[in-house]
Amino acid sequence: MKIVRLIALLEGLSLLILVLIAMPMKYFYDSPQMVKVVGMAHGLLFIIYIIAIVMAKFEYNWKWKDFIISFLGSILPFGFVYVDRKVFLKY
Repeated sequence: MKIVRLIALLEGLSLLILVLIAMPMKYFYDSPQMVKVVGMAHGLLFIIYIIAIVMAKFEYNWKWKDFIISFLGSILPFGFVYVDRKVFLKY
């Protein structure tokens, strides 16, 4: 479970960096380079996270509710904090 939590943390932080730093730099300072790098990293981490929670659902016998919460938490800024507290700490 530690690896799933680590992936969730990295994926969540990459989303925050993308939304709070890279996107404003693109639109306010006309500097799109960071969006390309952080966006690619976030996309890769998102795919790895989805694979990890699918594997965890079957390995740890998660309820569907926990799986859906884990998925929805990955698309909301700061959602990874909620998922860590409500889902990951149960297993």
